[in-house]
Amino acid sequence: MKDLRALEEIWAKFVYEGELDPAVQPPVAEGWRRCRAAGVNPIGGIGRRVDDEVFRSIREANSSLIDAAMPIMQSVFDIVRRTGFLMVLTDSAGYVLETMGDERIMAKTEDLRFVPGALWDNLSVGTNAISVALDCNTAIQMAGAEHYCRTHHDWTCSAAPIHGVNGEVIGCLNMSGEAADVHDHTLAVVLSAAIGIEGKLSIMHNAELMRSALEGSADSIVLLGSGFRPVWSNTAARKLLGMGAAELAALDFRSLLPDVDWAAQGWTRGGSFADDVRVLTQSGVVRCSVAVTQSPALGSRTLNVTLKKQKHLIASVNKLIGNRASHTFDDIFTADPEMKKTVSLAARYARYDGNILIEGESGTGKELLAQAIHSAGSRSAGPFVAVNCASLHRDMLEPELFGYESGALPGGPARGGGPGKFELAHGGTLFLDEISELPIEFQSKLLHAVETHRITRLGGTQEIELDIRIIASTNRRLGALAASGSFRGDLYYRLNVLRLEIPPLRERPGDIRICAERFLSRLNGAGDGPGKTMSAEFLEGLLAYDWPGNVRELQNGIERAFYSTTDSVLGAQSLPLAISELPSPAAGSPQTSAEAGEILSALTLCGGDVERAAVRLGVSRATLYRRIKRHGIDVKGTRLSVSNLNGH
Repeated sequence: MKDLRALEEIWAKFVYEGELDPAVQPPVAEGWRRCRAAGVNPIGGIGRRVDDEVFRSIREANSSLIDAAMPIMQSVFDIVRRTGFLMVLTDSAGYVLETMGDERIMAKTEDLRFVPGALWDNLSVGTNAISVALDCNTAIQMAGAEHYCRTHHDWTCSAAPIHGVNGEVIGCLNMSGEAADVHDHTLAVVLSAAIGIEGKLSIMHNAELMRSALEGSADSIVLLGSGFRPVWSNTAARKLLGMGAAELAALDFRSLLPDVDWAAQGWTRGGSFADDVRVLTQSGVVRCSVAVTQSPALGSRTLNVTLKKQKHLIASVNKLIGNRASHTFDDIFTADPEMKKTVSLAARYARYDGNILIEGESGTGKELLAQAIHSAGSRSAGPFVAVNCASLHRDMLEPELFGYESGALPGGPARGGGPGKFELAHGGTLFLDEISELPIEFQSKLLHAVETHRITRLGGTQEIELDIRIIASTNRRLGALAASGSFRGDLYYRLNVLRLEIPPLRERPGDIRICAERFLSRLNGAGDGPGKTMSAEFLEGLLAYDWPGNVRELQNGIERAFYSTTDSVLGAQSLPLAISELPSPAAGSPQTSAEAGEILSALTLCGGDVERAAVRLGVSRATLYRRIKRHGIDVKGTRLSVSNLNGH
């Protein structure tokens, strides 16, 4: 139990003398400091309500949260109805959305304006459980003088953040009562209720996703109830069959699929059916792939029928997965001469059909460049299928890339089979990211597909001819791997028809400012408040950093500084937020040492001739000179050493 009298003394020491007792809970102490720095009146703490129109918009924006929370709040309130406690739901900013309490406690909330529409954040009413839970993303119980404002000292509050489906804090659940009634169990009840709300939000989200997917899918989906009569159908099904919902509901659906032996399937015993069949529509016979399964969630007599025009199978999968490019060359901004050459070369390559190999460190934007090439090419209307080869399990490489036939996968479906990434990319681009991570024993199978643009599904016998462009990328030097035998040379040369190299961000410092300004402009445009700018000191700090994570690290750093800085200017104080604490690559690090070793080996083999060494390494002479300078390599000394060695 909390010692309320001791808390009063601790509070007074801080408010009147600025002395903070270490016994204060750390998140509460941080809230107190912020209140004191902002000049929050410790005798205040009265909420201020927004006008009705603004509150309506706040409730509308949080309608899903309210819908999920209210039944659970009501269940908890039914238990604590006569205990003098108040249930409160807020949004992520701290605006009170709903309250539940008996008449006595509701009267006390009116005095504090602890009511729907009031903002209950740290700087508006002083440190409280709601503000701490939202600011620190933690469940917390506060009592008496742990509240910054004296007007709240008669209260105990237990609050827990509520997270959305993506893990972000979207609101807070709070239970408040008289300080003398503080009990650890209250926080446990609130935390359990918050978790319940999160679970319901997840169910609601998944249901909406499912409904949207079913309704927006190119597949024709029909649910059959008693007597095989349709009880629900999506737009695609009604369009395929040429009937309205009422017309469908009046017929026996079995008459439309004469090839299905409905009597033999044993639906009540969990039977299912999948095959290619004729479908009798209003406009004639249409051949479709059909799957008929039970829907246990809707009752044992409910059947789910999915009809798919066979020619739309691949397009449907790509639509659901989102296999399309979202970037063009207009999204690439650079002031660096070498990067401009790379982009210009990529734009020319986009007009050709040859395979493209993109090399560059992680975070330099290899997929962005690949998407831009696709968007500018002749297959821009087709899919863009990206595959991270490093993430594919060794045993699933073949079915993932080439697809599989019915029964080919142990424990897999007995019927239907499935297309692989190559098939999904038909008519578009297949982007093989981190190609260097593929096991060498699989590379011979990939070589055949890359050479012929033909694949055979796992368990199949028929070759499938594809119309695809192949772009591969790697953050390693594929030529060196091929030379060492850890990557097939014939596959390397087949992929390396058109080669692009993206220089790391540290080699194009002019792009650091351009990218930072673009990222900040995008963040300013997405926010509702006043925009932010970067100070000269902030920019100098960005330029002085090596950015081992390249553009991706810079983008993350700018976002972190933008959202974490309350000032309108990102200054020197924001640099620790923007720049990772991880050490940047320096001389002696594995990556740098490996690169320096490659350069020294090439210079030695080429007798110290930089131009020949650049050709051997597959980079431009200017790029090699920059790397020589960065690693402090003595070219003249290397040339002299080689000469002396030859003299012996």
